[in-house]
Amino acid sequence: MSTAISDIPPPAPPAGLFRRLAAICYDCLLLLAIEMLAGALWLPIFGDRSPATHPLYHAYQAFLLLVAFAFLAGFWLKAGQTLGMRAWRLRLVGADGGRPTLRQAAIRFGVAILSWLPAGLGFWWALFDRKRRTWHDLASRTRIVLEPKPARR
Repeated sequence: MSTAISDIPPPAPPAGLFRRLAAICYDCLLLLAIEMLAGALWLPIFGDRSPATHPLYHAYQAFLLLVAFAFLAGFWLKAGQTLGMRAWRLRLVGADGGRPTLRQAAIRFGVAILSWLPAGLGFWWALFDRKRRTWHDLASRTRIVLEPKPARR
């Protein structure tokens, strides 16, 4: 069975920086609530001490980082989008246009953290890149695309 050229959908356009940042703000609110619940699990361990002075402080920080990764990667691997991305019609895709792999999600997560450190330069990079890619898009060989508006009935 042959597929006509007109039957092949055009590639999805890359997402702009504003939409990406709006989705991040939405997801940060959700992640903050989850991190608060995860942090509450450590209250019995810390007792009356400040977490910063406790010997397990670095384990606590690593735990919260793992929770953030599980939140984001879980959504990326299952549906290709977080709830914030869904609200802004964004989808994370791999180089082949399919869902990203766990390796790609891990690289994306790590490099995204680094992208924030120099005053968000890794994100601002999308303004200068012809394909609107950020540092973590480039490093993980993934991209964020804008999904078409749903058809009106």
